[in-house]
Amino acid sequence: MSVERWLRLIAGVFVVGTVALAALVDLRWLYFTAFVGLNLLQSAFTDWCPMKTLLERLHAGDHAS
Repeated sequence: MSVERWLRLIAGVFVVGTVALAALVDLRWLYFTAFVGLNLLQSAFTDWCPMKTLLERLHAGDHAS
């Protein structure tokens, strides 16, 4: 999987997971959801994302097709 696909997968898991945690545990989990959303928004304009940098360092995209 490419780095971009890993990035979308991780962001989706974070959003769905924290919304579920907010509904089931504590609404303050929505702060993390907002953080993920804001990070995605800024990365659209700057083309820089900390998770993308981490994934590239871990060579997650080595087997991209």
